[in-house]
Amino acid sequence: MMARMQISLDLELQQKARRRAARLGVSFAEYVRRVVERDLGRPRPKRDPSAVFNLGSSGGADVASDKDALLGEAVAARRGRLRARR
Repeated sequence: MMARMQISLDLELQQKARRRAARLGVSFAEYVRRVVERDLGRPRPKRDPSAVFNLGSSGGADVASDKDALLGEAVAARRGRLRARR
């Protein structure tokens, strides 16, 4: 649940904060919430690291063992494409 509140800031400080919020692509209110949350050290929900595993198939390749060969193949293929464009 959110509580609505009013704060007073020095004009220069408010302008800087609004510019920072704009650069971050968030509203001024969201920027202030983030700053307060970071200052108070409120724990953020923990993310499940398993969300980034098992996203696709390697097709049976052993990337850890074959990385040098796989990188070599990728570079060679890219060079071939670049030459074909010229």
